[in-house]
Order: sequence, then C-alpha cells, then structure tokens
Amino acid sequence: MIDTHCHLDTAAFDADRAEVIARATAAGVVGMLVPAIRPRTWAALVAMQRGPVRVALGIHPQVVPELEAEEILDADAIAKAVEQHHACAVGECGLDGATGARELQEQLLRAHVRAARATKKPVVLHVLRAHDAAPRILREERVHEVGGVMHSYSGGADLVPVYTELGLHISFAGPVTYSNARKPLEAARLVPAELLLAETDAPDQSSRGGRSEPAFVADVIRALAAARGVSVEEMAALTTKNACRLFGFPP
Repeated sequence: MIDTHCHLDTAAFDADRAEVIARATAAGVVGMLVPAIRPRTWAALVAMQRGPVRVALGIHPQVVPELEAEEILDADAIAKAVEQHHACAVGECGLDGATGARELQEQLLRAHVRAARATKKPVVLHVLRAHDAAPRILREERVHEVGGVMHSYSGGADLVPVYTELGLHISFAGPVTYSNARKPLEAARLVPAELLLAETDAPDQSSRGGRSEPAFVADVIRALAAARGVSVEEMAALTTKNACRLFGFPP
C-alpha cells in the first residue's frame, strides 16, 4: 500500500514521528508522499525524504492569505526547488473557496502547474469549494501535459470525467469510510481503475477518530474495494501500482 498524501512534517507528529512511520511499515505501507504546506517549511520537509518517505514541494491554498512576501514564488523558483531537492511532485497547491486572497491563489496555482510542466513532475491538487474555476485554470495551463492528482477528492460524480479528461488521478481519503459516505463513494465507483489512488491526508480526516496516520490507508483501501466490488488485495495492488507509476515510488 502507498499513502499518497500525508502531512508527516506537521506538529501533530512531533512526539512520535518515527513510531508512526514504523507502524505504517508494519501495516504494509511501502510508500508515503508528504506534500509541502508553505516554503518556510520546505527545508525540514526535505530532510525527511528517505526510506519510504517522498516529498512534494508547493504552497497550500489555505495558507495563501498569511504568506510572507518571500514565500510568494513564481514558476521558476518552484521548479528550481523541486529539481534541487529531488521532489517527486509539485504541490500541494490549488484553490480553496473558503479561503481568502482568491486572485493570489489562482496566480500561485498557475505558477505550480507551469513549474510541473517545466520539471515534468505531476501536481498534487487541493480543490475545495472551487470546482467552478479549477477545471478552466487547469485546462488553460495544460495540466494534461504532466498529470497529477486531485487529492482527497471533494467533487461529485459528475466532475469525475472533467478531471480525468485532464489527465488527473483521483484520490480518496478517510471520508470514504464514514457511515454517511454517499457522495465520495459514488465518485469512487466512476474513476477509471488506472487513475484511482488512496491516501489518509493525515493528521486530518481520520477513518478511526482522533489523529489520522499513514497506517490507516488500509481502511480507505477496504472502503474503495467494497464500493467497487473487488477484493481488498486487488484494490491494494491497483492503488499501489498507480502511485508507483505517477510518483516514481519503487514498484
């Protein structure tokens, strides 16, 4: 199994980060992708990149209003950092409708996609309450040339073909395990098999209550398997293969 989105660099894991990674490995997780939140955290994040942990470098849309001036980067600066630190993807980046500074969010999203095209790396996308604008911007910036992932997919089933036609994978997190998980499960059933991914978004969106962690990706995989009528083993193999192909994890 591969957890394609977890924030192991955050303070929630300061007390037991090594133990969390060990538990994930013991549970059968062979890879973990940790996307950045903002440039001032990149150095510490890059230092974690070893063993099963790989990183993506980017700027989360939810922190855009509080960015310091030196953290507002253009495509060239993002691309340079991605290449210098051997990141396997660009992101986390995107649009968040509940967050301010929308014009700057859009400017930075475009910069990230351009950096991805320059480095030939996939993009890790956060799109929440902004599905009215995201497809247009991604299409204009030719995201299909590099692909990427809609992480913790929040759109409906009707938007699945919109994003997959842009060459994007679609990833699901803890919400597919919730008792009221109608909308994400409807979407999960429609994703082409070769574009389906699993994640935890740890420490958030726990499938078990409290703090989430990468080992819990097994719960997400079980829920996806049930929704699509396949075995857990088949779903684990499928999502692992897809993650290896997209992010370059060893097969």
